[in-house]
Amino acid sequence: MTKDSRNLYLAIGLSCLVIVGWSYFFAPKPDRARQFPQQQAQTAPGAAPSSSPSTAGAPQDAVSRDLSALDAAAPQTRAEALADSPRVKIETPAIFGSLALKGARIDDVALKAYRETVDPDSPNIILLSPPGAPDAYYAEAGFLSGAGAALALPRADTLWRADRDTLTPQTPVTLSYDNGQGLVFHRQIAVDERYMFTIRDSVENKSDKPVTLAPYALVARHGLPKTVNYSVLHEGFVGVIGDGGVEEIKYDKIEKEDHAAKTLSGVGGWLGFTDKYWAAAVIPDQKEAIEARFSAGLTGPIKSYRADFVGPALVISPGASSETTSRLFAGAKEVHTLDAYQADLGIKKFELLIDWGWFYFITRPMFQLLHFLYTLTGNFGVAILIATVIVKGLFFPLASKSYLSMAKMKAVAPQIAAIRDKYPEDKMKQQQETMALYKREKINPVSGCLPMLIQIPVFFALYKVLFVTIEMRHAPFFGWIKDLSAPDPTNIFNLFGLLPFDPTQIPMIGHFLALGVWPLIMGVTMFVQMKANPEPADPTQKQIFTWMPVIFTFTLGGFPSGLVIYWAWNNTLSVAQQTLIMKRAGVKIELFDNIAGMFRKKATS
Repeated sequence: MTKDSRNLYLAIGLSCLVIVGWSYFFAPKPDRARQFPQQQAQTAPGAAPSSSPSTAGAPQDAVSRDLSALDAAAPQTRAEALADSPRVKIETPAIFGSLALKGARIDDVALKAYRETVDPDSPNIILLSPPGAPDAYYAEAGFLSGAGAALALPRADTLWRADRDTLTPQTPVTLSYDNGQGLVFHRQIAVDERYMFTIRDSVENKSDKPVTLAPYALVARHGLPKTVNYSVLHEGFVGVIGDGGVEEIKYDKIEKEDHAAKTLSGVGGWLGFTDKYWAAAVIPDQKEAIEARFSAGLTGPIKSYRADFVGPALVISPGASSETTSRLFAGAKEVHTLDAYQADLGIKKFELLIDWGWFYFITRPMFQLLHFLYTLTGNFGVAILIATVIVKGLFFPLASKSYLSMAKMKAVAPQIAAIRDKYPEDKMKQQQETMALYKREKINPVSGCLPMLIQIPVFFALYKVLFVTIEMRHAPFFGWIKDLSAPDPTNIFNLFGLLPFDPTQIPMIGHFLALGVWPLIMGVTMFVQMKANPEPADPTQKQIFTWMPVIFTFTLGGFPSGLVIYWAWNNTLSVAQQTLIMKRAGVKIELFDNIAGMFRKKATS
């Protein structure tokens, strides 16, 4: 085996390693078990879950850190769980559902504008569900009592009275509860036309003694939520507390924290849970110091997760009253909606509810450009095509220098071949003479890679935008592409739908069998782009460039179709750009000669 052959096999092996790496980091992992092994919580009703420290980090020493227990309700259907409590209907332009008078929880929210599939008749996305229902997910607020105080505070089973039957953006609902010990609680719940609830809790002290209370709010989930399990996307606990950065903890990581909880302190902020497109977060008064906590515990036999905060203690004198305000976001992570809440309500870094990633400075501008072009064209696919042209135009001078350098390399190819003939057994001498030749002719041998390197950050930014922004979800292009954020639905391995099976479901290799029409188009355009360049003199490099389009075709087949369309269009523009630059420089275009050379070599062989 020659050294060139060994290098070729090594290159192929490294390419396979790249494919496996892409599959590991970008392909969805198998769903984890939705429930943990059966284990009964060792806490009485009304106490904190056993995994949570009962008095950890009170905002003041006079206030206990205990929160009401999460309901360990028997499993029910969602309809049965909703029927367990009288309800106030929620009706807004963006959401519908209800809030429970038992416990005064917001535990029933569905989204009007979003459905489970591209079929307009498919069910609406259900975000929040009550305890006992599958995937229970809800929010609550209230007060904690002073340490050692025996006060009858509202609990999960407390039945509140409502002043109206329906909550709308124009008609807030006020709930009331009298504990029979001189404390009267009022809770006004308002909602805007999108996804923000405002909760104003007040307490009247009609007793003859002062009381110390602290406000709290929480979002809770029962069971392990369904996640898409992509490593480039965070799903789980998320929040910004005080002036710190965004805190992101996955569900399985919180249990590795001390006492399965992580506590944060600061002035203002927000915290909750984020999914790929949806989120629920509680938001305190942005001027108040809070203690926030992410935690995991047991609710009956099921693991539960909770994001909560406790505000400063309030001392309420006899005959006095006190009021506190918090908010709940429960809805779709629409970029401009989050931006508006951040600006209008002063919520710190609320835009980071979307996982823009480490390359925020590239990803966010890419989204802004695409959204602007979408407002002009009405089609995100067309916006991607136009954005690619704009990027190509911006980097045209750099590409021009790159292609001219490639043309110079083609011109000195006979001299490089002569050097190899002169030193056939001395690879080191070949490299030294070749580099000396490049220096004399003022050629940069790596400049030909610049066009590819330029598009890597653009590729990553577009991938992130397509994957994390809800604006791209179910965004159609033309023809059979109904969702730019999903892979091309066609597949060559089942004859584009003629055979009744899905090749992508084959274990281990299914991810690489997602070869639809657009991935094949992308592979062809990449092949043409490679052949438009002067072929490397080194045989190993030549083989790598020959196989690269095949590798990329299989690797990108399962990626969002919008990304594949971008890559195919970018390749097409690169070929046109290179042809124009080469013609202006008076350099022969290599495309047709290189393609014809492949067949001539086969015939000779």
